[in-house]
Amino acid sequence: MPGGMVMAATADTNRIEAPVTVKAYLMCAFAAFGGIFFGYDSGYISGVQGMPYLITLYTGLPPPPATSKADFTLPAWQKSLITSILSAGTFFGALIAGDLADFFGRRTTIIAGCGIFLVGVILQVASTTYGLLVAGRLIAGFGVGFVSAIIILYMSEVAPRKVRGAIVSGYQFCITIGLLLASCVDYATQNRTDTGSYRIPIGIQMLWAIILAIGLFFLPESPRYFVKRGSIDKAADVLARLRGQPRDSEYIQQELAEIVANHEYEMQLIPQGSYFNSWMNCFTGSVFSAGSNLRRTILGTSLQMMQQWTGVNFVFYFGTTFFQELGTISNPFLIGLITTLVNVCSTPISFYTIEKFGRRPLLIYGAAGMVVCQFIVAIVGVTDGQSQAAVRAMIAFICIYIFFFASTWGPGAWVVIGEIFPLPIRSRGVALSTASNWLWNCIIAVITPYMVGTNEGNLGAKVFFVWGSLCACCFAYAYFLIPETKGLSLEQVDRMFEETNARNSSKWVPHSTFATDMGITEKGTLATEIVEDVQRKGSVI
Repeated sequence: MPGGMVMAATADTNRIEAPVTVKAYLMCAFAAFGGIFFGYDSGYISGVQGMPYLITLYTGLPPPPATSKADFTLPAWQKSLITSILSAGTFFGALIAGDLADFFGRRTTIIAGCGIFLVGVILQVASTTYGLLVAGRLIAGFGVGFVSAIIILYMSEVAPRKVRGAIVSGYQFCITIGLLLASCVDYATQNRTDTGSYRIPIGIQMLWAIILAIGLFFLPESPRYFVKRGSIDKAADVLARLRGQPRDSEYIQQELAEIVANHEYEMQLIPQGSYFNSWMNCFTGSVFSAGSNLRRTILGTSLQMMQQWTGVNFVFYFGTTFFQELGTISNPFLIGLITTLVNVCSTPISFYTIEKFGRRPLLIYGAAGMVVCQFIVAIVGVTDGQSQAAVRAMIAFICIYIFFFASTWGPGAWVVIGEIFPLPIRSRGVALSTASNWLWNCIIAVITPYMVGTNEGNLGAKVFFVWGSLCACCFAYAYFLIPETKGLSLEQVDRMFEETNARNSSKWVPHSTFATDMGITEKGTLATEIVEDVQRKGSVI
């Protein structure tokens, strides 16, 4: 577009976002649906690996009583690879998606991820051998990596600031629904004596990817993506659609002016160069400077690592087989279904608490609650783990532990990583953070069968001492390093990082707009040269 677009700007920190209609809220919330097939794909594998037909198919062992219950299980190396290979795919998929989201757009990248995921699922459904199942999960993992990284980025960029935490928490809620649906389907097909026992749970997940991809065709692209590419006119169009306001509304112009001014400010701090430099920009600055890109990248990647350290995926990946190996529970599939139901029912609490109390308190108190529950489970398990009363107590505290995770660390970690990065590195920062989640997800999936397998480490309930200790680390981490971002626009979060530290962040109040700092004309519009500069720099990305 020749020349700079004229747009109204404001010095009022309370007017940097347009009012939002119910329709706009629903558009933002639909993207959270992506969590369903992420959760389903993560959840179905626990039950499938415990199905008698699949165990016989892959090991050749006849089902009990011909084989003892202790021996009738997949070898630790097979469980480890089947579970972890998805996470390996998602790790690389998330990293690749960070580039694609800047080159082709957030929405297009998510749709492409759905397509790749469908290919992987088809291979898994067609499999009758171990190798093809593993290959299908690897390919599906690439698709999940695309979606899990960019859906957070997309929702964070389009959601209104006052409910951004709640909307992004909806993504975690959809993950829990996916886990619950997987548990229900596993429970329904566990006793089938044909390939339908595992093909039905695997095949159903194609539906979630198709719904998400079709729905996204009707949703707008992120306005911040268009600003990054220098397409200010397109950014105005999609912002108006997202906020349910006319394109020439003063509200739309003022919000867009703030996004443009912030991007110009960040581009002055982070000079753009080659493709290699665009990745290296994620690691510029000092680790001791709270506002540096390096510090934010470390914060995002380590936060996702900590979320995996809570040990929750041990329950959802290996819960069924873990309860089977305890030998004191008659229906491990039912217990797995109950723990998943607790997960689903607890997550919506965060919709309210994450906006009422903030991100930081939830992560601090959530970690404290998980520490207590996990040490109780471990102590009961090692002192009297074979009695029915002790087992019931362990299950009860595992459920309470899941409640703490689902209402705090589950959604909270995803919300924070979508908020802490400046626009020039946001897609890659979120991609790196998500990749960290999947890397540690993969590591835990690889080592856990060896830690608890009866023929391996045989830790049994003692494994909860490990998870409890790691949750204690999460508590200290949240207290010293997690900032409060509640109620701030993404642009205001940038300013907050520059002016305060994590422990004082809840007291920080915005005092100026980026439009004011970068230049407002006497007519109350953003300086034309700023708009022109953003358009020029965006055109060469």
